[in-house]
Amino acid sequence: MPKISLIGAGSVVFARRLLQDIMCVPELSDSTVSLMDTDPERLELMGKFARKLAIDTGTNMTIEVTGDRREALAGSNYVLTTIRVGDSFERDIAIPLKYGVDQSVGDTVGPGGVFKALRTAPVLLDICDDIEDVAPDATLLNYTNPMAIACWAIADATDVPTLGLCHSVQHTTADLADYIGAPRDSVTGWVAGINHLAWFLRFEQDGVDAYPRLFEAMENPEIYSRDTVRFEVMRQFGYFVTESTRHMSEYTPYFRTNEDLIDEFNLDQIRQDLQRRTARVDDHYTQLLEDANSDKRLTAERSEEYACRIIEAMETGRPTVINANVPNTGLIDNLLDQSCVEVPVLIDKLGFHPMAVGEIPGQLAALSRSNQAVQQMATQAILDGDREAAFHAIALDPLTSAVLSLSEIREMFDEMWTAHGTELAAYT
Repeated sequence: MPKISLIGAGSVVFARRLLQDIMCVPELSDSTVSLMDTDPERLELMGKFARKLAIDTGTNMTIEVTGDRREALAGSNYVLTTIRVGDSFERDIAIPLKYGVDQSVGDTVGPGGVFKALRTAPVLLDICDDIEDVAPDATLLNYTNPMAIACWAIADATDVPTLGLCHSVQHTTADLADYIGAPRDSVTGWVAGINHLAWFLRFEQDGVDAYPRLFEAMENPEIYSRDTVRFEVMRQFGYFVTESTRHMSEYTPYFRTNEDLIDEFNLDQIRQDLQRRTARVDDHYTQLLEDANSDKRLTAERSEEYACRIIEAMETGRPTVINANVPNTGLIDNLLDQSCVEVPVLIDKLGFHPMAVGEIPGQLAALSRSNQAVQQMATQAILDGDREAAFHAIALDPLTSAVLSLSEIREMFDEMWTAHGTELAAYT
């Protein structure tokens, strides 16, 4: 039976989903799951929950809990990373906002996303070094953002076989089914691009093109108001994008440059979501605490996350197709070679097999490449320890460059750098 290591097990939402998913697969019932986190309190709670869930669901799963990363990784077959490294609303969001760069999330591109990458990717590379040393046969399933930058750096710097995983495709497929009034299991998509800017190149219901119905649904004001940015992008560029209106509004220069646009696309509500996210995490933690200490019998239901489906397919030989982030080795012809792209991937007993897509429509590739410019320079900054490349990454960001002059970007960048103190001492 495989050993599955979760690095960042204090991520209460994702760790819970993973544990429940694994316990729904009979062939994985004798697996070993090793939970590791740097927060002892969260780690202890997750371990307690995991052991209770294993007992209540009748599995023979072995649960290991350790604060030692190498111990958690030793002999692993699958490693999942869900880490956060120094994320800070004050540094990543508030400083750019003071200069007029109004990010909605700030964890993928933009000033917040680049600085998150500078902090986070080196830790992921250290984890990969450990994997190569103590778990040479492991597959890395990375959930840590900024996904494209992190996976690009891992592919360039290590030999660890890696899939970058997100849930945008699953969630968007459910949204599209809802918008056209179709059952979720009746719709399918052929999706490719880059993480958070992947595109439904085909959208069908029961094998019939459903895009005409989606364009018709967009004309319903109630439906349009639920996804303003994504529908507007589809209206102008012809295809629906995988990431939410909240995220998509910060990936382009079209939606967050002034108050009129923010009001037009109802993005002030999204601003407020920044404050609500912390409260939601606290709610999940409270629920986990209650469940771990309750006498109530816990149950497990499958989620739409890809990680367990990958492990199940590789262990049982029952193939599945997912969307994942992998190096662009001729998969999408009009995106940067060796960059990180998101494409359909076949998973089976032999491992994972990314599918070639060819060219995506030119206007979609151009939108994606604007974000790839940021990713490319941020990856260079990480691998070379190059502070100036990090500045260039932010200067190339579509939203930032639509709002600020180069001298203003430099001033903002320097203030964000200073706010990190010694955390970025490795960069020169």
